[in-house]
Amino acid sequence: MRTPDAQLRAGHIPAHLIPEGTDPRTVVVVHHHAETRDWTGPILLAAVAGAGSVGVVMTLCLLLQVAATTATALAAAAPAGVGLSISLKARKGK
Repeated sequence: MRTPDAQLRAGHIPAHLIPEGTDPRTVVVVHHHAETRDWTGPILLAAVAGAGSVGVVMTLCLLLQVAATTATALAAAAPAGVGLSISLKARKGK
């Protein structure tokens, strides 16, 4: 024996749901059953986006560390008294 919900999903109309005096051949039952939500896709998307963001930040930190290490090594390897300087000359007004 089928349950009433299974009967409705199969398109069968139980007799107790048809009002008296109604021709059963003219009754149409519209039954909507909402699908259950599958959360796998959104959760995986959030995880991949988070991992990608962490990867970008870690890459930038690594590049910054390499640049700082390189600058320190170059400064230590340069002979004393040798360096770069920029001289700014002030313009005198007329």
